[in-house]
Amino acid sequence: MMKAVLKLDLHDDKDKKRAMQKVTGLPGVDSISMDMKDKKLTVVGDIDAADIVAKLRKLCHTDIISVGPAKEPEKKKEEPKKPEGDNKDKDPVAEWVKAYQTYNPYLTTHYHVRSVEEDPNACVIS
Repeated sequence: MMKAVLKLDLHDDKDKKRAMQKVTGLPGVDSISMDMKDKKLTVVGDIDAADIVAKLRKLCHTDIISVGPAKEPEKKKEEPKKPEGDNKDKDPVAEWVKAYQTYNPYLTTHYHVRSVEEDPNACVIS
């Protein structure tokens, strides 16, 4: 990723619009920003500053101010996540009952569903 800052000799918003259109048509451009107060165009992406200047010189006088690596946005430090394997102590039947209660609360408010693990004699077939 490269960042190129160019000085353009623009006079009005119509010239600004034309310059932005010419630069957006180039391959490898990720972002463009224009400062009309200082008449600076900043282009970020996999670009060649000479190609940009060649395109813009047909429209207005263009000078290269700086070319260098683009600053990568700082990534926030992620908190360590708990491994998914720690959920072994939870009962899968209880999770299903909880999900069913949120879906149909009026059907399961008075009932307690017991799993075989809680009471092995709860369901005996003779």
